[in-house]
Amino acid sequence: MKEYRLTDWLPTTKKEVELRGWDELDVILFSGDAYVDHPSFGAAVIGRILEAEGLRVAIVPQPNWRDDLRDFKKLGRPGLFFGISAGCMDSMVNKYTANKRLRHDDAYTPDARPDMRPEYPSIVYTRILKDLFPDVPVVLGGIEASMRRLTHYDYWQDKLCKSILIDSKADMLIYGMGEKPIVELVKRLKDQGNNSIQNIPQIAYLCKTTDFNAQEGDIRLYSHSECLKDKKNQAANFRHIEEESNKYAASRITQEVDDFTVVVNPPYPPMTETELDRSFDLPYTRMPHPKYKDKRIPAYDMIKFSVNIHRGCFGGCAFCTISAHQGKFIISRSKESILKEVKAVMDLPDFKGYLSDLGGPSANMYRMKGKDEDICKKCKRPSCVHPKVCPNLNTDHRPLLNIYHAVDALPGIKKSFIGSGVRYDLLLYRSKDETVNHNAAEYTRELITKHVSGRLKVAPEHTSDQTLYVMRKPSFQQFEEFKRIFDRINREEGLHQQLIPYFISSHPGCTEEDMAELAVVTKRLDFHLEQVQDFTPTPMTVATEAWYTGYHPYTLEPIFSAKTPHEKLAQRQFFFWYKPEERKNIIKELKRMGRQDLINKLYGKTNKKSKQ
Repeated sequence: MKEYRLTDWLPTTKKEVELRGWDELDVILFSGDAYVDHPSFGAAVIGRILEAEGLRVAIVPQPNWRDDLRDFKKLGRPGLFFGISAGCMDSMVNKYTANKRLRHDDAYTPDARPDMRPEYPSIVYTRILKDLFPDVPVVLGGIEASMRRLTHYDYWQDKLCKSILIDSKADMLIYGMGEKPIVELVKRLKDQGNNSIQNIPQIAYLCKTTDFNAQEGDIRLYSHSECLKDKKNQAANFRHIEEESNKYAASRITQEVDDFTVVVNPPYPPMTETELDRSFDLPYTRMPHPKYKDKRIPAYDMIKFSVNIHRGCFGGCAFCTISAHQGKFIISRSKESILKEVKAVMDLPDFKGYLSDLGGPSANMYRMKGKDEDICKKCKRPSCVHPKVCPNLNTDHRPLLNIYHAVDALPGIKKSFIGSGVRYDLLLYRSKDETVNHNAAEYTRELITKHVSGRLKVAPEHTSDQTLYVMRKPSFQQFEEFKRIFDRINREEGLHQQLIPYFISSHPGCTEEDMAELAVVTKRLDFHLEQVQDFTPTPMTVATEAWYTGYHPYTLEPIFSAKTPHEKLAQRQFFFWYKPEERKNIIKELKRMGRQDLINKLYGKTNKKSKQ
């Protein structure tokens, strides 16, 4: 086991800066999360990337914004810029439930304390730094800023908000995964001064509208004020935002707000395998900073013995921000890089031989991409699998099986579990290439027999095909087919494993009747649901725009969403049809809907007791 010194982490205090013999810093990062030096934590990744460029970098995790602001002053003024990330999650999702109740814990904070970050840290931290050091540039990054780069609906304020660049007063925003733009930014600042930075890909910035020069090919969105006047304008904007985020060669997007124009430059092309390996191969300690000694950080505990093997997701689910932030193109790590990280996990002091996850945003998309990449370069579909699997998509599971075999062959690995969500539509897809179909069948059996820790989690999300279409998820028939395969393999192998499905209520397009039928279908399949959630609108997803505007962004047709607490509760109760305390209300609702047939299916022929 490797012995670490304090200087193996990025410095977080003046004393740690001095231990390195530095008298000044180039970049100071502020993060809403605790500092865990691990490639799953964005601030650590950006810090290590900048360090590899030869910069002197420090990180201030979870600064106190309530007191005399000493945390913001203690490291002084950086030579280049301040970088700010609210954390690995949107701060409002982190702090509040779907019912807007305060959460009791924060997984990214020592001992899960819920009071260590403000609401909207990107805005709060930037304003403080701008007051203290008005001449030092501030660069925003991370999921909170990325998803709020343009006019967006904020569920917690229940209003349409301006670009976070306006509210925060930051100088620039890097959206998506930030390794490439941050390196380019540093090069430009060091080599050419501030004048050359506005054409860096994958950044957003403000320009006075009177000074703004439109370019041929720009996509001009409806202005913020036009979106406030007509929700349909906001819905129409979103289609452009999503399509341009998922194209190889995208257009520049502009939007007027107040006296400014927000300029969003096109993203970088997908990273190469070599570039992604380099990011993961940096000298992370893979552990929390020693300052958290004896304190537990739940988010770290979850990923401590896991390894991420690819980036991106081509599922394009309507409610998910993964493809909006990471992109739909899969970038996979080399086998050498993955094995190197697995060996680093094996060196951790309390590793017992079990990897908790060998996966990614989706468990089984490793190495999957277009057979003819020229077709992909012209495509603007947000999903490669909806409404059906693209015939140009290579769905071969053989490279992933090879990774599993290589990892499991390492001395000291007893078992590698797959904790990420599995896309069963990829397992069931029938390719014209029978070798690909054979590999999918082999992968399915191996997954179920060797990589499940008693429970395999999958996400059908709903039973109604109409709702599933809005979600961009496959028909529920595919889940039923996968369940038959899962049960058959368990019987053949003498296993007693469970399939744990995830479901969502109150998603746009979902009615109370759809939920009632979900209850009947899940009863027929003998599920007592536990992994369920009420739809929470988060910035920059198709579902959120549909929920807020009442129009589907791609068709501009009206769409229903359950919005009031009564409507949402009425939908959610059907998850728990099996609980005695829910029975009376459910029967009452089914009678009101005129669905006596569903009462019979859930509870048998109604007796006197149920007619109360």
